[in-house]
This record gives sequence, C-alpha cells and structure tokens, in this order.
Amino acid sequence: MTTTDKSAALDACIAHLCTRVGDEPPRVAVLLGSGWGALAGLVQQPRRIAYADLPGFPAAGVGGHAGELVLGRLGAQPVAVLAGRVHTYENDRADNMALPIRALGALGCQVLVQTNAAGSLDATMPPGSLMLLADHINLPQRSPLVGWPDADRFVAMTDAYDPALRRHAQAVAAGLGRPLPEGVYLWCLGPQFETPAEIRMAALMGAQAVGMSTVPETIVARHAGLRVLAMSLMTNMAAGLSTETLSHAHTLSQAQSAGDGPARLLAEVIGTLSL
Repeated sequence: MTTTDKSAALDACIAHLCTRVGDEPPRVAVLLGSGWGALAGLVQQPRRIAYADLPGFPAAGVGGHAGELVLGRLGAQPVAVLAGRVHTYENDRADNMALPIRALGALGCQVLVQTNAAGSLDATMPPGSLMLLADHINLPQRSPLVGWPDADRFVAMTDAYDPALRRHAQAVAAGLGRPLPEGVYLWCLGPQFETPAEIRMAALMGAQAVGMSTVPETIVARHAGLRVLAMSLMTNMAAGLSTETLSHAHTLSQAQSAGDGPARLLAEVIGTLSL
C-alpha cells in the first residue's frame, strides 16, 4: 500500500469513527493483549464495533484477541478499547495497528495504554506478576514507520513510556497494595518461542521480560504524538528458566488464572488519569 493509499484509508476510517463516537470523543486508547480481555468487560456504557465493520481495521486472527473496538468510559475517562491486535508474525508487517492508533489519535486520544502477556526473565516476577514497562528493546529492528516521507519518519524514543504516566500507575498500585515493578521489555518477532540461549542473550542486554508485541505500536503512538503507558502480565518464566512447556494455549491458560485483578488495577489507573 502506497503512502497515498494509507492516507486515504486513514481518512476514511476517521470519518467513519466520527459517526460512531457520539458527543464524547475518547481521550484514552487502550490496546489489549493476550489475557487482558477482562478490561473490555469493565467499560461502562459500552458500544461494541467489530473490527470488520471499521474501514481499514485489521482482522484479528490469534486466540485471545476478540477483534472489536469498545467505546465507553472507565471512571472519569472516555476510552476506546482495542480488544485485540494483529502481530507482525501474522503477516510480516510491523504496521498492522498503525491505522487504528492514528485514527484514535485524530479523534482526540492523548494516551495509548498497552497490555501484553510476557515471559519473565526475573525470578522476583513469577507468573501472575505485573510489570510496568520503563523501556523496550526492539530486537528485530523492524519499524512501522518504513515508507513514511523523510521529513516525517524520524521520532525520538527517549522516554517512550511516559514517566508521568508511570508514576501515576505506581501510585495507584501502591494504594491498592499491589506490587508493580518496572522493567525493560524485549520484543522478539515470533511466532516461535525463544530458545534458552536467546533468553540468556536477552538478560545480558538488560531485559526483564520478553514478548511478541507492543513495540511497533509504541513507535506508532509516539510518532503520532500520543503518550504511552504499557503493562505486561507474566504468564510464564522464559525458556530455560523453568520446566514449563511453552505454548500459546499455556499463555492463555496462565493469563486466565490471574483472574480479573490485573484488569481492575489497569481500569483504576486509566479511570483516575488527569488529562
């Protein structure tokens, strides 16, 4: 798709969404990863729209990703919840979620909140733990900005995960008595899980968690001027750090066993944001 085609698709999506959001445009976009679907059920006065009914939206094809946009409120914040993402490993594209994120930014969203399921490299963050992303490592060095005009494609990634948003999340978690350590998330392309040798390399690079998402969407959001907050749910210890047999079914099972606690914490974080 050419830059002109992408621009036309984005304009069509924005125009369509303008007819669906009502009198209160969303201020926070939320992108749900595997195991975080419970958050969509916490949205008040929800209006659900299938991705298939939105021009230019991708077709979510991975288990645990509903593939629908949920409009409504979380506490004081009008939100647009993207219940499901399309990963780079599904079609070899890093810009799968670029159009939805840019469209929601054009509608008035100031913040993108992301979630994912991850493998832990840190024994103090066992399965069921949460980690707030302080930074990331783009191991595949893939970018959703490839093909943008030269004048516009460059974006700084210092403080990619907004420090003020992270402080707010930490304060909310502390008030609820829930540990919320920060760490570095390393993106691997997938869909295969990492080898023990790759995990040892990730640890040497300074990563505390590893997963197959989030980084491309953060790049898009920062390029579009949105602030980013992201949280990982640890669903397993990374390869070589336990005797678990890793699989997507195992990831979903472990995420489900965490219950709705992570979603309720995140809903409180979002609902009490001051924007």
